[in-house]
Amino acid sequence: QVQLAESGGGLVQPGESLSLPCTVSGSIYMLVSMGWYRQAPGKEREMVARVTSGGSTDYADLVKGRFTISKGNTMHTVYLQMNSLKPEDTGVYYCNAVGYYSDFRSYNSWGQGSQVTVSS
Repeated sequence: QVQLAESGGGLVQPGESLSLPCTVSGSIYMLVSMGWYRQAPGKEREMVARVTSGGSTDYADLVKGRFTISKGNTMHTVYLQMNSLKPEDTGVYYCNAVGYYSDFRSYNSWGQGSQVTVSS
């Protein structure tokens, strides 16, 4: 089993910043990528940013230039730095980890979600 621990959500005003850390633990074996997804009320979950074990990053067009995903000292922790937040960034943010167990079965694991609300 792979577990994800998230924190850092909250209520902020437009233009402010917020950082979301996520740590993966358990039977990780081979971690391929970690990322952040969000789900706004009434909408489907969408990718926000992700980083591969090799360091390649990918961002949704709506957050390019404002959000940055980075790895900690190990690949097991990633951070989503969100700057210049807008009301449309409001939603539940979910951490995601993709990889393989030692028996080569794949996993696609999710955290419990962190609420981010951007409002004046």
